[in-house]
Amino acid sequence: MYQSQPDIGIFIRNLTEGGAERVMLNLASGFEKKGVNVEIILANAEGKFLDRVPKEIKVINFNNPNLYGNNLYGKLKLPTGFQSLRSLPKLVNYLRQKKPKVLLSATHFPNEIAILSKKIAGVSTRIFVSEHTNISVEAKLVEQKSSRLLPLTTKLLYPFADGVVAVSQGAADSLSSITRIAPKKVKVIYNPVITPELRLKMMESVENSWSETEEVPVVIGAGRFVAQKDFSTLIRAFAKVRQVRPVRLIMLGSGREEEKLRVLVQELGIEADVSWMGFVSNPFAYMKQAAVFVMSSVWEGFGNVLVEAMAVGTPVISTNCPSGPEEILAGGKYGELVPVGDSVSMAEAILKVLSGQIKYVDSDWLKQFTWEAVTQKYLDFMDINLENTK
Repeated sequence: MYQSQPDIGIFIRNLTEGGAERVMLNLASGFEKKGVNVEIILANAEGKFLDRVPKEIKVINFNNPNLYGNNLYGKLKLPTGFQSLRSLPKLVNYLRQKKPKVLLSATHFPNEIAILSKKIAGVSTRIFVSEHTNISVEAKLVEQKSSRLLPLTTKLLYPFADGVVAVSQGAADSLSSITRIAPKKVKVIYNPVITPELRLKMMESVENSWSETEEVPVVIGAGRFVAQKDFSTLIRAFAKVRQVRPVRLIMLGSGREEEKLRVLVQELGIEADVSWMGFVSNPFAYMKQAAVFVMSSVWEGFGNVLVEAMAVGTPVISTNCPSGPEEILAGGKYGELVPVGDSVSMAEAILKVLSGQIKYVDSDWLKQFTWEAVTQKYLDFMDINLENTK
C-alpha cells in the first residue's frame, strides 16, 4: 500500500491533447511504475488524455468551469491566467491537507500558481516547475495581451521555486536571459516522448488507406491548428511538391485555424491530395507509414512530434525555430532544418527526402528521449529517493 502522503503531486490545467499534457501524463505513469506515490491535480478534469491515466494514479479535480466558452467570461476575453488563478485557494488547501513531498507543475500559469500556493500554504513541500516554451519568443508573438507579461511574472516568481526544468537548452537560455535564477536550480531535461505505448501503437494499422499505398508517398503534419504551428507554410510547400511529382498530405490534429487552412487547400487546388484526420488517438501508426514527417512551427519549447516521428523510423524535416528542433536533430545531422516560414526551402527538403536522400537516426541518440531515462532524471533532480517511497 502507498503511504497517504503523496511523494509527488503533478499540477496542470487539464489533459487536453497538447504536448505538455502528454508529457506530464507520461511522467506520472513513469513515476508510478518506479513505485512512486503520485497524484495528478487538474484545474478541470477534462481532455482526451484523461482516460489514459493509469488506474493506480489518483486524479484530483478542482472542477473549475471553463471560462472560455460562449458565456459572459468568454465574451469578456479574460486572460488565460485567470483560469489558473481560480485554482489557487484549492491548491493551497491541497498542500495543507496532503503535504506532498514535491509539487511538480507544467506550463507557465500553473507554474506561477504552484509557487504562490506554497508561499500561502506555508508547507515544506518543494516546488518544481517545468517550462515547456521559449518565454522570450512567446511573449513577443502570442496574440493574447496577458502573454506580454510572461517575462515579468517569470522574473518575479520563478526564483522562489526549488527547481526549474527547461525542456530544451533554448528554453533554458530564454529563462536565464530574463531571470536571475541560480544556474544550479535550472536543469535541462528533454521530454519523455519514447514510451512503451509508442513502441506498441506504431505497429497498429491505420484508418487512411493512403498510408498503406506504396505508389504515392505520404507527407504528414501533426499538431494543434494554431498560428504557432504555421501549417499554412507546410500546405504551400506541399503544393509546390505536388507540381513536381505525385504526393499526398495527411493532417493530424484540430484547432481554431482549421477552416482557414482548409480554405487555403481549396485555393491551391490540392483538395484531392489532402486528408484531414482530426485528432487521432494513435498518431504513431500514421507516422510510421509516412514517407516523411514535417514540422513547420514558428517556435516551440521542444518539439515532441519530431522525436515521435524519429522513434518510429520516419525521416523528418523541421523549421529551425526556437527552441528544440536544432537540438533534437543535432544541428541537422538527423533531419533537414529549413528557415521558418520558407515554403520554397521546405518543398526542396521534402523533394530531397522523397528522392531517397535520407538522414538516418542513431538509436543511441534517441535514448535521451525515452520514458525510462527522462523519468529517472526528474527523480534525481527532485531528490526523490525510491528507497523511501513505499
